[in-house]
Amino acid sequence: MTGGADCPGLNSVIRAVVRKGMQEGYVVTGIKNGWLGLIENDMRVLDVKSTTGILDKGGTILGTSRVNPLNDEEQVKKIKDNYARSGMDALIVVGGEETIKIALTLHKRGIIQAVAVPKSIDNALSGTDFAFGFDTAVNIATECIDRLHTTAESHHRIMVVEVMGLYTGWLAVQAGIAGGADIILIPEIPVNLEEVYELLRERHKRGKPFSIIVISEGTKIDGYMAHPSETASLKEKRRFGSVGEFLAKAIEDNTNYETRVSVLGYILRGGSPTAFDRVLGTRLGVKAVELVKDHKFGKMASLRENKMRFVDMEEAVYQRKLVNMDLVDIANVFSTKH
Repeated sequence: MTGGADCPGLNSVIRAVVRKGMQEGYVVTGIKNGWLGLIENDMRVLDVKSTTGILDKGGTILGTSRVNPLNDEEQVKKIKDNYARSGMDALIVVGGEETIKIALTLHKRGIIQAVAVPKSIDNALSGTDFAFGFDTAVNIATECIDRLHTTAESHHRIMVVEVMGLYTGWLAVQAGIAGGADIILIPEIPVNLEEVYELLRERHKRGKPFSIIVISEGTKIDGYMAHPSETASLKEKRRFGSVGEFLAKAIEDNTNYETRVSVLGYILRGGSPTAFDRVLGTRLGVKAVELVKDHKFGKMASLRENKMRFVDMEEAVYQRKLVNMDLVDIANVFSTKH
């Protein structure tokens, strides 16, 4: 099952689970549209034919949804009944923080036997060095930043590039470093707008009348509520506005420098996965089947020191993996004040 937001690499996991599962003698069933498929009993058998030619495709052939059955006990009952009736040995749940939290709760309640595979373009899941989808998103963001450099320089503008990352700044930091951004702003570090203005002024004094600022969507800025509360509805979270627009207006109002903003948004989730994410998704899918075979339920396949390992699902979602400050120190070496 693939749940939550889509991202490049999901199909590589599905393909690997099918090939490894069949090799081990399992019949692999694909559940359509995340938890909704288990609620509605919408499933189909997957085989080599149905998973041929999907390795390079973005999205997921199974579809996905944001349905959270824990909000409705009637839906939980349907999942329990359909899971029991299906005769499944285990459910391999491919998803991010919310999807894995749901799987963990259902597993603890004895409703399913779950194994998880980490998916996150934010790279915010603990217990693994990388989740698949992240590398592709970094590459897409970097390419966009590269393209914005030329128009920023030509028009002598400040370009604010807003990337995904509601609670963590992994994507902004890595894409910002790779794309040669002049300022990088992330949720882990509250923003001092006066410092931002001063950095831009210093850059102008040095004869550089353009700058690239990369900012995570969840960055905290005084006067702007960077992200909704944890208890906000999914609709509220999805439609919460743009911190990039707020920052661009603040810069123009306080420096008189012409400023534009590009919100990359869902562009970062689309398209073909990079080679790294294809390989990582494949490795994680194979590991997930091995965990099922060894009856290691309640675990998540993970990458640690470039080796396939596993951790308790609880460890993966207990707290978000915040940006390594060593990476921030590296980014600061190339800031505009030097």
